[in-house]
Amino acid sequence: MHNNPETIAALLTTPATWAVIGLSTDRSRTAFEVSAFSKSTLGHTIIPVHPRAETVFDHEGFRNLADVPDGTQVDVVDFFVNSRRVGAIVDEAIEQTDRLGIRALWLQLGVIDEAAAERARAAGLEVVMDTCPKIEWPRVARSR
Repeated sequence: MHNNPETIAALLTTPATWAVIGLSTDRSRTAFEVSAFSKSTLGHTIIPVHPRAETVFDHEGFRNLADVPDGTQVDVVDFFVNSRRVGAIVDEAIEQTDRLGIRALWLQLGVIDEAAAERARAAGLEVVMDTCPKIEWPRVARSR
């Protein structure tokens, strides 16, 4: 696994819409904290994707990517799920790529699935794996 520093920098410095898999209203969860950072510091629009489909940061939530309405642009899918489960959700993201305009997948710190990452790359997606925007941001900000 090798994360491309240029890809990370581009994803963190280009305001975009991120669908966050595993984001709920539970403020104690890392997904909430990192998504709040992505929204406030990086300027991203956040779409929550969680089985409860809760509204988070004033944005309607969806149970899965397939439920995100046609015409919605999702630039990046951010995964806060167990590594054992991420492969199937990566496959869903690949299936929804053309419909939603997905261009990159970000698998959070500790979320590792090399085979899923390879499938995503083969489908033309950028992949960042086993790191977090809050960890990467200081390095990216220093280099700007």
